[in-house]
Amino acid sequence: MLHKARTAVVAALAAGALSLTACGGGTDADESGLALVNDGTLTVCSNIPFEPFEYEVDGEFTGFDVELTREIATGMGLDHQMQNVGFDGLQSGTVLAARQCDMIAAAMTVTDERAEKLAFSDPYYDSLQSILTPADSSIASLADLDGKKVGVQQGTTGESYARDNAPEGAEIMSFQTDAELFQSLQAGGIDAVLQDLPVNQDHTEDGKYAVTATFETGEVYAFAMKKDSSAELAAKVNEQLASLRENGKYQELYDKYFTE
Repeated sequence: MLHKARTAVVAALAAGALSLTACGGGTDADESGLALVNDGTLTVCSNIPFEPFEYEVDGEFTGFDVELTREIATGMGLDHQMQNVGFDGLQSGTVLAARQCDMIAAAMTVTDERAEKLAFSDPYYDSLQSILTPADSSIASLADLDGKKVGVQQGTTGESYARDNAPEGAEIMSFQTDAELFQSLQAGGIDAVLQDLPVNQDHTEDGKYAVTATFETGEVYAFAMKKDSSAELAAKVNEQLASLRENGKYQELYDKYFTE
């Protein structure tokens, strides 16, 4: 499946492991030299679905973040597992503190507030905010949201951008997931969705919905780890990401998910 995106990207980190159950494990370093949640495995938490970065097909997790972290884990000589958790637990770092996973890969924008609680890898994706509407909608700008119901995903930078920039007359409605957001748009419960461009673009393929505005925000995505004890992990992940960029695998994955 091919998806459209406006910008390319830079370095990153990420080693991902996707598992559907909570993880346990000791704090001693394993053969990798890292104190991983599960020995020999890089366990990654995400919030699914957020297509094309992370989503599920036939019971299997896939997407740009998933494949990228799997490649990084392989380069580190580790298995790869993933857990699907709520976004609030990701951006707060709760899942890391509870040793539910080693790293977060969830199309997460780096912000000063999040950096106070999380250690970030090198950025791996540049993003824009955008408005998604039914194709026949007259909404084409922030000003047009006046008097409209605007859907956002709770805890995201899209929500922050909407609350900071939408007209006072706009009603901002928060949802837990992108799936719930889009279902509400389909049902007519909201007039527009304001969130990251690649995710909104993914909903335009049948021609019934359109991205009617985009906003330059300077946002970048990065992988997140525990604030106080992940320097070695971050260094190894960044090293693998740099290698993937050099050998062309990063571009291959980028083209797979974001090139028309």
